[in-house]
Amino acid sequence: MSEQSQPIVNPEIAAAKRAEETKPLFPGRAFISTVLEVLDNKKTMTGKMIGRYIQRAAMAGILVGVFFTAFWVMMGAASKGGPGLLLAGKVLAGTTFGWALVLIYYTNSELLTSNMMVVSIGAYHKRIGWGKSLKLLGLCLLGNLLGALIVAVILRFSTIVSGAGYDAMLAAANTKLAYLNSAGGVGDLFVRAIFCNFCINIAMLMVYNGKLSNDFTKCIIMVVAVLVFTFCGFEHSVADSAMFLILGMHGAINAWKAILVICVAILGNLVGGGILIGLNFATMNDERGITEDKKTMSE
Repeated sequence: MSEQSQPIVNPEIAAAKRAEETKPLFPGRAFISTVLEVLDNKKTMTGKMIGRYIQRAAMAGILVGVFFTAFWVMMGAASKGGPGLLLAGKVLAGTTFGWALVLIYYTNSELLTSNMMVVSIGAYHKRIGWGKSLKLLGLCLLGNLLGALIVAVILRFSTIVSGAGYDAMLAAANTKLAYLNSAGGVGDLFVRAIFCNFCINIAMLMVYNGKLSNDFTKCIIMVVAVLVFTFCGFEHSVADSAMFLILGMHGAINAWKAILVICVAILGNLVGGGILIGLNFATMNDERGITEDKKTMSE
């Protein structure tokens, strides 16, 4: 999402990296090996340590809630100036929010959107069944929502979300709810959700591919990916959930419409992260059969 757990390099991953250097036909084998190891850890937690797994997911929800709140406070402050200040504020707010993904990764928290890529690759390689995949994603969503709710409740007792920041957040929420007014609007919401999770998981692919050893570079990649989706108005199901919960504590949101928006966003996120990144890179780096055919031809 864990936008995730930092894997401990094992001999299998090291061997995959060496194989990439000597046989570059499948340059993604280290990425796949790393993701599968991360998946094994998630399977263990969701099977034997569900409470702790939900805690990790809740922490991701808290981080998203806090940093998305900062995003709208900055946007509200920028809205008081001219077009130039608003543009600068949008870039600064998006960059700030991007650090939520960095913190989620380095605190080993669990984010729904990045886990979509992980379970898709694992299901393709038959390391996890679809039933357990849905369980893993469901528990992650539960934890993310719990964390976002904690932030929303705490904020209700402060004036942090008020004034221009509150107005900016409410205007954005009304825009998202308005997508439901037509079939074209729902399609627009769905497409924005696809591109959002494509951005998130292409960043995680770069972090997991074994080619980057510099933490600063990893951070920049994650921050820029989030900046792209916030600047373009793509839809992130967990961030949207946090925003709706915060506004809901002020009685400013239609709960059922908000739930529908989140459902569409989740489906779009699943396509963007689970199919365009997860299944796509799993199939293009699947050596099974091809390596055997090469061996047969050489003989």
